[in-house]
Amino acid sequence: TGVGKTTTIAKLAAHYSIKERRQVGLITADTYRIAAVEQLKVYADIIGVSLDVVLTPKELREAIRLRSDKDILFIDTAGRSQQNPARLAELKDFLEAAEPDENHLLISATTSRDEVNNIIEKFGVCKISSFVFSKMDECSRPGLILDVAAQHSRPLSYLTTGQDVPDDIEVASETGLLAHFFRNGEK
Repeated sequence: TGVGKTTTIAKLAAHYSIKERRQVGLITADTYRIAAVEQLKVYADIIGVSLDVVLTPKELREAIRLRSDKDILFIDTAGRSQQNPARLAELKDFLEAAEPDENHLLISATTSRDEVNNIIEKFGVCKISSFVFSKMDECSRPGLILDVAAQHSRPLSYLTTGQDVPDDIEVASETGLLAHFFRNGEK
């Protein structure tokens, strides 16, 4: 919860729609957080992409079918506490209905090492394909990111570096990570 999922989805949608000229669709299953749908709707309108709101896994499956003409569909899910097994099971049901090609777990770079490991362990029921680390601009010691990737044998896909949509996101690369480490004084 609170790591920037909706903003990250908007950044990715804007990048692929505007810069890559791909046909992009957005789907949100985040109907728990007040104004979450409205926030994504504003982004969808600005970017010029479709937005579908779903309440159940069945509705998600139908929205995916209806948007099969899109090159890329981004699905925003509600934030879940890793300490709530019932909510994680609900998330797993949505993901099983979606059958995603990729499933990125978004983690704040400011989270402690122990808590990151706890998050990854608990969200492991969701078949994570890669990690996205948000809030790199707020993190003074990003070295744990490499440890996490190595320990959990998953690649890093993206890093977010601020709140600006679509600019403050980058593909995770060796060069980019080194720049973050040395900018923040890590060796």
